Amino acid sequence: MPFDHNDHYHRLLLRQVPPGCRTALDVGCGTGRFARLLARRGIDTDGIDASAEVIETARAASAGLPRRHRPRFRHADATRAELPHEHYDFISCLASLHHMPFGTVAALRDALAPGGVLAVLGCHRETSPADRAWSLAAVPANAAARLAVAAREAVRPPGGEPGPPSTVAPVRRPETTLEEVRREAGVLLPGSTLRRLLFWRYLLVFRKPAGTA
Repeated sequence: MPFDHNDHYHRLLLRQVPPGCRTALDVGCGTGRFARLLARRGIDTDGIDASAEVIETARAASAGLPRRHRPRFRHADATRAELPHEHYDFISCLASLHHMPFGTVAALRDALAPGGVLAVLGCHRETSPADRAWSLAAVPANAAARLAVAAREAVRPPGGEPGPPSTVAPVRRPETTLEEVRREAGVLLPGSTLRRLLFWRYLLVFRKPAGTA
């Protein structure tokens, strides 16, 4: 069924974009769907991913867009990439942080401009009774959402953003628990907020103080 848990939360992530945002970075951009949403808002957008194959797919999917709405895609490992210091007004990380050490958020934090926002849509390992309860609740909601999206896709007129490309990003099971994410974020991203989401995801948001030098 054409239903993607990350795509489902695109609107939630777009609400985290700070007013007046001019520059953005999508880390682990995959085939570039969210990066293109940012670029369509007039935001100068970069996308990086450790998979050369998905980067080529992202470039191909964006080739027909007007230049002002076309993100720049680069094959790069976020754990080793040299990111410009205090450059980006918004940095997103969709279901990709669990592919790298959590400490990578320190480099993303440093790449934020003062007043910038880091938004992580993350996956976590389920260990607690609360995890299992949320997972159980998500099962019927997931089935209903898949059916609803499939029905909408069946009657949608041609045009708009194409469906999921045949190339998919590598998948890895998360090893970090939600409590471990909360603890490490408290150290590396002081003042950040963390909320559990329904479809086996969490949202971590950090706003860099405007007065940071």
